[in-house]
Amino acid sequence: MNINELISIVKIKIKKNFLIDSIEIEDKTFLHKNHQSHKAGKFHLKIIIKSQELNNLTKVESNKKIYHVLDDEIKNHIHSIQILIN
Repeated sequence: MNINELISIVKIKIKKNFLIDSIEIEDKTFLHKNHQSHKAGKFHLKIIIKSQELNNLTKVESNKKIYHVLDDEIKNHIHSIQILIN
């Protein structure tokens, strides 16, 4: 899977499972290419979500819900994920 496919899947899954006003996903893999733990085919994503639904939860609760929705992608294609909720 390439990064564009992954970003598309992540956006679709988040939009399908949560009420969101906007979502922005940035590929931050380039920041980690030289790290010892970097693996080809595993990406680093920064997800910025504007959502009253998620904002009403604690950070831990909202992150757990997002991780649950993205379980397959995290297991197979995402090495690191940063989630910011506004």
